[in-house]
Amino acid sequence: MAQQRSADQKLALLRQHEEDGIPWTRLSAASGVPVRTLTRWAAAHRADPTSAGLRRRARPDRGRRRIAAELIEAIEAMALRRPEPTAAFVHRRVGDLARDRGLPPPSYSSVRATIAAIDPGLRTLAQHGEAAYRDRFELVYRRTAARANEQWQADHTFLDIAVLDRRGAPVRPWLTAVLDDYSRAVAGYTPFTGAPTADQTALALHQAVNRKENPAWAVSGLPDVLYSDHGSDFTSARLERVCLDTHIRLVHSRKGVPQGRGKIERFYGTLTTELLPHLPGHIPHGTNGTPATEPTLTLEQLDGIIERFVVTEYNARPHSETGQAPAERWGASGFIPRAPAHPEDLDLLLLTAATTRKVQRDGIQFASTRYVSPVLAAYVGEHVTVRFNPRDVGEIRVYFDDAFLCRAIAPELSADSVSLQQLQGARTQRRRELKQQLRQRRSLADALPADTRYPPETSPAEPALSVEAPPRHGLRLYAAD
Repeated sequence: MAQQRSADQKLALLRQHEEDGIPWTRLSAASGVPVRTLTRWAAAHRADPTSAGLRRRARPDRGRRRIAAELIEAIEAMALRRPEPTAAFVHRRVGDLARDRGLPPPSYSSVRATIAAIDPGLRTLAQHGEAAYRDRFELVYRRTAARANEQWQADHTFLDIAVLDRRGAPVRPWLTAVLDDYSRAVAGYTPFTGAPTADQTALALHQAVNRKENPAWAVSGLPDVLYSDHGSDFTSARLERVCLDTHIRLVHSRKGVPQGRGKIERFYGTLTTELLPHLPGHIPHGTNGTPATEPTLTLEQLDGIIERFVVTEYNARPHSETGQAPAERWGASGFIPRAPAHPEDLDLLLLTAATTRKVQRDGIQFASTRYVSPVLAAYVGEHVTVRFNPRDVGEIRVYFDDAFLCRAIAPELSADSVSLQQLQGARTQRRRELKQQLRQRRSLADALPADTRYPPETSPAEPALSVEAPPRHGLRLYAAD
């Protein structure tokens, strides 16, 4: 339409008439602009040769035309109530107010335009509260690291997938991840079932700090800053002790303000949209936790799939914001990651602690498995503390009086990495098999004929004594009755 044309478009049409000599009628037919409008534009251009003369001037009283000031104040006051009223309700109320005061009632379009002209920040604050206003309109300070391992982010998320627990029942797992702020590379993670705890956070941080067995996953070392939320696991005394002993500065985000953790939330979004939909047991949004397909993965299998996705895809492809692959950006400076002074101290702080065990002559019995080490020969009969990594129970860390003693290995498990859940699952499966065999053997034994090889001897039957039954007592009758 002619009213929607910009000043430059209007000027181009006028130049076709003035410079090329195209008549107004032909120009009007080609452009769809009435001749009267074209001549009005030409007059305005002659009065002001700049493009400002052809710009459409907005009315300063737009949305408030023909409305008294007191009615405008009433419209704004009612529109800012909570809960937010409809424009039709405000129009009816203002119309009644105007008639009571002898003023002309405003039209519905004028009332709606007045409401739309209210500051959006003011409307959000009035209708949805301070939290909504902060999330939509307040400036956000984005923490930006200048180098790798300067700052790490840690957080949890509830995964949109169901896995099978040791009993074969579907459960929905959590994921704790640690992300390098500078490179966006995933440094460590741990999937688990149940509520997030300090143990799970510690395991994810332990994997992030230590060197990985996968040579393609080089992200490791100690960060200068660990940035997390105010969850009970992140504010635990255990994590504070970890950061204190390893010289990591622990920084928490403001309560109820998750914007500072947007980088790790973006990783969770990528995981949710690019990996989980391709796995069995995926839970689409809006299904109230119901998987779209039958879950078949165990937690260990999901762990391996996530590691493969992180190493081969997420850390290996260019990031849209940095333009570099996270793994490449992390190692581009060629720096040497800061390592803990004593790795055993890090194990003491991070790995899961079990109950104490007594050192036997053949080693330590833990999780129905025997662990041995030459160092244990001098501690037979002593009680020690066992710490282990649930992802690999091929070896355990042994501590005596809170001091690292040795690493004990299970000879039958040390060649391969075996998780605690795999070990428990194997024991459960073996127990089921034995119980099944026992039931089969018992059923066969019950079906055999009775054993009559040595029947018991019977004595001759003695004649039974006849015992007279006592007389029954009834009602006594009298002749007079």
